[in-house]
Amino acid sequence: MAMRTDSTELLERRPRELLRPRADRGQIARVTQSAATVLGAHMATGEVAGWFAERAAAIHFRVDRIPFGELDDWYFERVSGNLAHRSGRFFRIEGMRVSIDGGAARREWCQPIIHQPEVGILGILAKEFDGVLHFLMQAKMEPGNSNLLQLSPTVQATWSNYTGVHNGDGVKFLEFFTDRRRGRVLTDVLQSEHGAWFAGKSNRNMIVETVEDVPEDPDFRWLTFGQLGELLRVDNLVNMDARTVLSCCRLDSAQSVALHSDTEVLSWFTDVRSGLRKQSDRVPLAGLPGWVRRPAAVEHVQGRYFRVVAVSVDAGNREVRRWTQPLIEPVGRGVVAFLMRRVAGVPHVLVHARAEAGYLDTVELGATVQCVPDNYAQLPIAERPRFLDLVLSADPARIRYSAVHSEEGGRFLNAESRYLVVEVDETPDLVDPPPEYRWVSLGQLSSLVQHNHYVNVQARTLLACLHTMIDLP
Repeated sequence: MAMRTDSTELLERRPRELLRPRADRGQIARVTQSAATVLGAHMATGEVAGWFAERAAAIHFRVDRIPFGELDDWYFERVSGNLAHRSGRFFRIEGMRVSIDGGAARREWCQPIIHQPEVGILGILAKEFDGVLHFLMQAKMEPGNSNLLQLSPTVQATWSNYTGVHNGDGVKFLEFFTDRRRGRVLTDVLQSEHGAWFAGKSNRNMIVETVEDVPEDPDFRWLTFGQLGELLRVDNLVNMDARTVLSCCRLDSAQSVALHSDTEVLSWFTDVRSGLRKQSDRVPLAGLPGWVRRPAAVEHVQGRYFRVVAVSVDAGNREVRRWTQPLIEPVGRGVVAFLMRRVAGVPHVLVHARAEAGYLDTVELGATVQCVPDNYAQLPIAERPRFLDLVLSADPARIRYSAVHSEEGGRFLNAESRYLVVEVDETPDLVDPPPEYRWVSLGQLSSLVQHNHYVNVQARTLLACLHTMIDLP
């Protein structure tokens, strides 16, 4: 008789109790309950403004523009002209040459870009109070925010931060996201940052639930998802890092049907990714075509797009109290908008498979419109971004969501976009959109964001807002 291996016997003896559902419906229901709860156990939503005012008064913040010559430990490399830190850490600002060939259309351009090939942690700690999940949010100063102080994740740290490269204080509550024994992971997805300004930058978007007692700290407060949904309607309050983490939450959805099946959507996305050829080459910042370096800015010769500037920072509650650094400053306020239509009563949004210089893959799914209108103001309508004029001229009665949000305040200065959701009727150009656009249901978009580098950071902001829009079925 043939001898049976130990592994075969172990497999036969393994109880079925070891198997578990692929999706934790109980966990999804708890997040959905939190999204529907606007009365927090620790703080009323209306008290957030007072808490922010108290933190702003208690801690000194100051950001000043400076010429490049006053940067500490930052310098322009002699040959390449790249802007780098003397430690060789943190990030660099280099040049990039980009070409995108989509068959009939080919685009080429050169630009400065932030090179920071590391993975940061954006983490929100969750805990149940009175039977409802609450999220620990931080009042955090970022030098690039126009109002400095915004609502941030529990942990918002680059690799340099949490490994102590900056020689500053430790990151509060980091242990809950680096030690799996400290909590239960609810969300953990690797997501991109702004592909137009970062080369290959990713962050780990995490939500971890704990049952431990969490030390109180004046810079942190517990809020429900529903409260955060209300705060997402306030201009420049919930920062980009918090928005992207919240977008990765899984909520209950009654949308079991959609205009296109999930397989059809994924096949379309794969087809677009496969059909575009993108080449992004790192090149010296010195002599970059179309760009000029001045004493206080690296900017486009036509004054368009963005500029690289320098600032000095004083911040009383950061891991490092004083520092200088370069930042990227756009030339105007952006517009990021989803067109939304209801198909047999089910809300769908029009996503755009768009290519950007710094994406790790060819394209990611973005909003219907994503641009800075000032860059196109002098161009004929045919050369302006698709659907931009439809968004800008939208009847206010058709706007389902509108708020101004800051982009990443640690690397960008005064970078703001108006985020909108505009409901539209079924017209021929919208029912049958161009090939790089597709209608997806909110449930499908929520599923797609569970994948690494599928949905870009601007579209994730709108998804976080859509999660808690009470006027949608």
